[in-house]
Amino acid sequence: MRRVRIVAAVVLVVAAAAAASAQFQRRGGGRFFNPRIGPNPPYDGAFQFCRIMFRNAPNGDGGGWSVDWPRADQNLSFRFSELTTTSVSRAADGNYNHVLIRLTDRDVLSHCPFIMMTEPGGTYFDDDEAAALRTYLEKGGFLWADDFWGDYAFAHWEGEIRKALPSGEFPMFDVPLDHQLFHMLYDVREIPQIPSIGFWYGSGGRTSERGRDSAEPHVRAITDHTGHILVVMTHNTDFGDAFEREGESREYFEHFAGPGYAFGVDTLLYSMTH
Repeated sequence: MRRVRIVAAVVLVVAAAAAASAQFQRRGGGRFFNPRIGPNPPYDGAFQFCRIMFRNAPNGDGGGWSVDWPRADQNLSFRFSELTTTSVSRAADGNYNHVLIRLTDRDVLSHCPFIMMTEPGGTYFDDDEAAALRTYLEKGGFLWADDFWGDYAFAHWEGEIRKALPSGEFPMFDVPLDHQLFHMLYDVREIPQIPSIGFWYGSGGRTSERGRDSAEPHVRAITDHTGHILVVMTHNTDFGDAFEREGESREYFEHFAGPGYAFGVDTLLYSMTH
């Protein structure tokens, strides 16, 4: 955990730069959240965080695509720029560029080596979206699906992702801790269970948001027939809150930002080099 502690120390030095005044977002609020979305920044060849907007299924389990947006996108981009030598896209005002797209926005999607979905336990893909996602992934894209809790949410997500990547062609497995994914820059030696900040405070410091149904955090992957990872899924843990909420509570920050950013940076590096 030495390198993970180094990440926490580095992040602490610049914590004051994080936004600290935003209001807490109620879990599940994304279902009713209708943000005003401006135009995406122009593509400039540098890394831009790409978030997928998706519809929720009526029988799904999730708050919608906008949970953790936009601060998780901005903060992870900021830390990625600090902690690596990657060229990360910035606007004229110095803020880090990030992109919102639908899976069928193929021209914009083609500029994203990495895409993220939050609370995918509520996802619904139609045929066009599933086909677009499969094409994107088979051409070298990478999807990180984060923040869904319990067996029902995972089963629902698996039903939707299998529309794009059928189980007979694309195996799924729990990624072992000796896999290179966990050791790109920082040595991540355990899978952290990161709760939402509201749950953590409201429960007196517990981390499993669904009790025994979500007691064990998982990092799972879907590969093609060669073993190349197309999708990483962080189940029973919420890396997005580790990024989004870093400026709201020093206590929460010290518990979760270091492990969160260590895995987040490793995942971004892996997605763009494999």
